[in-house]
Amino acid sequence: MRAARLIRMALLVQSSPGMTADALARELDVSRRTVIRDAQALQEAGVPLRAERGRAGGYRLAPGHRTRLTTLHPTEAETLYLSGLPTALRDLGLSDAADTARLKLSATLLPSLRAAAESSARRFHLDAPAWFREPSAPELLPELARAVWSDRTVELDYARPARDGAPPRTVTRLLEPYGLVLKAGVWYVVGRIPAERTTGRDGVWRTYRVDRVTALSPAPAGDPFVRDPSFDLAAHWQAQAAGFARALLRTTVTVRLTGRGLRRLPSVMDPAGVAETLASATATAPDAAGRVTLDLPAESEEVAFGQLTALGADVEVLAPAGLRARFREHARALAALYDAAPEDQR
Repeated sequence: MRAARLIRMALLVQSSPGMTADALARELDVSRRTVIRDAQALQEAGVPLRAERGRAGGYRLAPGHRTRLTTLHPTEAETLYLSGLPTALRDLGLSDAADTARLKLSATLLPSLRAAAESSARRFHLDAPAWFREPSAPELLPELARAVWSDRTVELDYARPARDGAPPRTVTRLLEPYGLVLKAGVWYVVGRIPAERTTGRDGVWRTYRVDRVTALSPAPAGDPFVRDPSFDLAAHWQAQAAGFARALLRTTVTVRLTGRGLRRLPSVMDPAGVAETLASATATAPDAAGRVTLDLPAESEEVAFGQLTALGADVEVLAPAGLRARFREHARALAALYDAAPEDQR
């Protein structure tokens, strides 16, 4: 709706004075001409919005003018109160600041909006950690969060786990910490190795688990780093996570599945990998018994064994031969166990 867009435009100019028509058009997902028309509409409605020309120009509000939050719709107020993660704020050491901010926000809202906003906390709760995992905040997380907020380069010791036959070891890295990500109860820091420490002109991006950071200290220089204004943390994480998931799938397993096994397969293996397999030519048509043969990507034979055993008799592993032999031994062990009478009937 145009009214909502006009309010958003006024708030954007208030929070970021000097935004150009092109920048506002990108934020509002409209054309530059629409931004110019909306600016005229705001001026006619009494909002002291002005356009300044020149290199440092852009749209600005008159000095001292501010848009009040009392124009919030009840649904917007409810959504605003849902934007916080209590456990994440606690881990970052920001729960007191968040509580104070909510109190200040409540004080600026009309009574009707205040009730709508506060009621959302009674109806919705986001529990980020996965089931059967004891959540714990890494000891160095608050200190790392302060470095993220202040754009301070840090030197960290990172406990790199054993991988591809290499033993575990601790490495020291100089890092420009750009952001923190909470994924299924695990904190990650996304940052850039300074350009002078790499062969690349623009530095190298890295992602580290915060609970594996064993030591943290300010960089020797101590000056804030210059943040790349084009960096988008959410977009970077999405791309890195997708690439990481694909890189893990380094083994191919050929299986024959019943109809029920096929339906349950996405719940035990990577859903994206299963979807790609079903859409590719590796999936055969059902045989006379309704079974389908697939070539599935898997992280390793060890991981595939743990995942596919959950399907029981609804899956038959055809290849690789070593994994099929392991399932055969597993089946024999189960048969021997259940053929024997229980020793203890208590």
